[in-house]
Amino acid sequence: MAETALIKKLLIANRGEIAVRVIRAARELGGIQTVAVYSDADREALHVRYADEAYGIGQPAPRESYLNIEKLLEVAQRSGADAVHPGYGFLSERAEFAEAVLDAGLIWIGPPPDAIRQMGDKLAARAIMQAAGVPVVPGTEPGLDDAALLRAAPSIGFPLMVKAAAGGGGKGMRVVREPAELEAAIAAARREAESAFGDGTLYLEKLIEGAHHIEFQILADTHGNTIHLGERECSIQRRHQKLFEEAPSPFMDPELRERMGAAAVAAARAVGYVNAGTIEFLVDAEKNYYFLEMNTRLQVEHPVTELVTGVDLVKEQIRIARGRRMGPVDGVTIKGHAVECRINAEDPYNNFLPSVGTVTVHIAPTGPGVRLDSGIYAGYEVTPYYDPMLAKLIAWGETRGEALLRVRRALNEYKIMGLKTNLPFHQKLVDMTRFLTGKYDTSFLERYMTMRPEEEEEGALAEVAAIVATLVEHQARQRALGFANGDTAQKAPSPWKWAARRW
Repeated sequence: MAETALIKKLLIANRGEIAVRVIRAARELGGIQTVAVYSDADREALHVRYADEAYGIGQPAPRESYLNIEKLLEVAQRSGADAVHPGYGFLSERAEFAEAVLDAGLIWIGPPPDAIRQMGDKLAARAIMQAAGVPVVPGTEPGLDDAALLRAAPSIGFPLMVKAAAGGGGKGMRVVREPAELEAAIAAARREAESAFGDGTLYLEKLIEGAHHIEFQILADTHGNTIHLGERECSIQRRHQKLFEEAPSPFMDPELRERMGAAAVAAARAVGYVNAGTIEFLVDAEKNYYFLEMNTRLQVEHPVTELVTGVDLVKEQIRIARGRRMGPVDGVTIKGHAVECRINAEDPYNNFLPSVGTVTVHIAPTGPGVRLDSGIYAGYEVTPYYDPMLAKLIAWGETRGEALLRVRRALNEYKIMGLKTNLPFHQKLVDMTRFLTGKYDTSFLERYMTMRPEEEEEGALAEVAAIVATLVEHQARQRALGFANGDTAQKAPSPWKWAARRW
């Protein structure tokens, strides 16, 4: 690829808020045209409305649409796209997709296929990390059959983790505390991995209890520059799914940050990494750290790093893919603190059961230090086919305390109606003293937090009271302005309704 390869039109092989995020970055880079793809379920999605062009790619099931390499490349050819950004999830960590894009003569906005392949192979990744001097969690090699996994478990010791070799996001993972639980856990993890990733390969790994999940953001360009942009704390998890992230971590100290950052850079260089990626670690209470995995893509939680560094990671991805030097060649300075809440269509009072339906009201929070990355709007239909994440609410402050106060305020302003969301979960989390003092690890939710059904009723009553109070105040203001009942001024069409019709 030429050093300054030109991108005139970019296809985003994804959906939802990350597709919107990439569209915005492309436009800010000087008017790069964007091409969206959509399944039948996403015909009215926000990313479809924002893109310059949009093409249908089939039925709602991911295998028929967003996981269909042939259809995606066909759209790239029809639209005249020069490049492909995979977002995260779906095909973003599939080496065969990256190769297909490159073989089609397009620019791949991601790492080299060989790096994806090596880091996607857990056995190869462990060997590479050990050779690079990065500690790894004790475990088995991937690819063993059920009988071999059962035989290997005693040598690792309990508790342990059954983990899928492909993909991520907590899918295909099970905690096993007793030998009697192992066989059923292997069967369940294999089924889930096959469904989510089309690959049921498993391995076992020692469970590091009371650990912190710390990850380092990596950037590397084709000119030999590899840096890290600090760490993110990702320990607030439910069933290995991240719900809240922050940067920097309240658990880290400067000496540990320096050692882990150097290890992350060494890990990236060991595989000839280019573009944005993340090295994930588990850190125990004594601050011993272990390589967990490398995510060879953009992370969901990348905004917190952007806010504390001032680096637009998506723009840097595109610049690097063009063959240009990345902007922060000499490293970055961390300024302030940022936190992120993943807003999901889930019922926190009913075991986080996924929720579907039409968003009837969407009032986004604004104000100093608040950012919302969203893929929804009033009238948007949430379907059961995809990940339940609707949006990401991010807040920045000069200090961790200020960032938490801002996100607390923003959570109270945020209104999504028409379906259940986990907004009440986040509101409760940021009110917990133990969390506010930074004393948490990956076991925090299991040990300290429950969502009681009666809290939902209390919250609903408070919401009704607030609405009634607002209406009473509005009526009083109307009377003070001379608008009595029956005035023609009151009957004027609402500009909000006009805006909704225009959508």
